[in-house]
Amino acid sequence: MTLKVAIVGVGNIGNTHAPVYMENTDTKIVAVCDIVKEKADKAAQQYGAKAFYSVKEMLASEIQLDLVSVCTKGEENGGEHYAPTMELLEAGIPVLGEKPISNKLEEAQEMVDYAQEKQIPYAVNLNHRFTPAAERAKSWIEAGRLGKIHMINMRMWINNPVETSPWFHLRALHPHSFDVIRYFCGDVKRVAAFMMKGEGRAIWSNAQIILEFENGAIGHLVGSYDAGASYGLEQCEVVGSKGRFVLEDACEHLTFYPRHNIETEKYSYLGGMRAFPETFKSRINAFVDQLNAGVTYDRVNGSGEDALKAQMIIEAAIRSWETGTIVDVKDLERIPGGVK
Repeated sequence: MTLKVAIVGVGNIGNTHAPVYMENTDTKIVAVCDIVKEKADKAAQQYGAKAFYSVKEMLASEIQLDLVSVCTKGEENGGEHYAPTMELLEAGIPVLGEKPISNKLEEAQEMVDYAQEKQIPYAVNLNHRFTPAAERAKSWIEAGRLGKIHMINMRMWINNPVETSPWFHLRALHPHSFDVIRYFCGDVKRVAAFMMKGEGRAIWSNAQIILEFENGAIGHLVGSYDAGASYGLEQCEVVGSKGRFVLEDACEHLTFYPRHNIETEKYSYLGGMRAFPETFKSRINAFVDQLNAGVTYDRVNGSGEDALKAQMIIEAAIRSWETGTIVDVKDLERIPGGVK
């Protein structure tokens, strides 16, 4: 089945989603939407689609939509996702949103709750979990190859000079980090955070976040917006009672180290994936495949609920730093609006 696709927000990320849909034989871009008329018109011409300048206008048209990528941005890269997502869910249309799901916890919760109420598949571009290397590592965990999971050590850092808010680094970058952490180790129970402002910085651009998981495992994240390009984007190490693995730069290298043997098992560029930009293709195509297979709203891989849970860890970390306390993630559910 060929899914008729629209893209809302045709800036940098929208124009990253679009070529994936253009290449996929199971999708056809039929509409693009942006409040900036020139952007919408240019994208419409480029992708052979109809231009719209509001979601309301698009939904009022005769055009049929089977999937919409919401690639809006806003404050902390998540401030403009809520309104278009809610409009699309109200119309019964599956949504693939961008991360962070929202920079406001209450809006994220509303979107997830509404998708569940309407029983509409709602996904978020948590692309790091969709690489062949990450999926191979996940299969090792599920097969018991690592044994009982003891800990996870994660780092994610880039050089990003943007200073739009005190929490921009946390809310814009680390939905990826905490989704990977949850993907491998399960739900986080408690969080303690330490942060610092890099040299010349006005925002909290460096973070050390300590985690306790519901299953008893422990871990941490080191994050930064002050790292050089040569440092590498990401490294994830998961340690169990029988062995450990190290996953480098989301997709490039994966190594298994048995606990009681000096032999190692190393893979590079699994599935032919060589660099981070290719992860958009694997993530988007995975959701297309799920929709064509008739996925139910509660079986979406990389769902809105997954994105919400990652965002709750971020908000718990912010609260921990602000209060100097260890924060129980579930306590945020009992605080109206979560962390402001």
